[in-house]
Amino acid sequence: MAATQKILVDADACPVKQIIVREAKKRGIPVTMVIDNSHILDDGYSEVITVDQGADAADFKLVSLLSPGDLVVTQDFGVAAMALGKGAMALNQNGLIFTANNIDRLLFERHIGKELRRSGKKAGKTRARSAEDDAAFEKALISLLATFGYVEQKQKSECIRSFQDKK
Repeated sequence: MAATQKILVDADACPVKQIIVREAKKRGIPVTMVIDNSHILDDGYSEVITVDQGADAADFKLVSLLSPGDLVVTQDFGVAAMALGKGAMALNQNGLIFTANNIDRLLFERHIGKELRRSGKKAGKTRARSAEDDAAFEKALISLLATFGYVEQKQKSECIRSFQDKK
């Protein structure tokens, strides 16, 4: 798989935008945040693309921007499945890396949950986000980026200086 070209974020309800921007900035990786027009976002680093409100409008826009090797951050299993289908990587806000080995099961579980809700039953309880969730996401993001050779610019400069000193 090619190195990450850019990070695209399904940003409407993404709780880890600051972590993404911080880590991408350290490595010089471009970030594109896709939101609908009910949100306002300006972090000073990311390209922000705003779409009209509508069922899945931001999701479809994000997928249309994908290239093989990109990294998508989304909590939407459908977006993750489309990203994987286009040769991109996908990560959720809790650090779960979506893969060909787990996406079918996740989509099936989502379907079962939807059916339960339709029948009036509860599919599960959503718990409050914790600092541990942020830490798990950050660890997974850094690990994925390191897999493709992305280290912090500071580390890269130190490696180059060390190499030059040995000459």
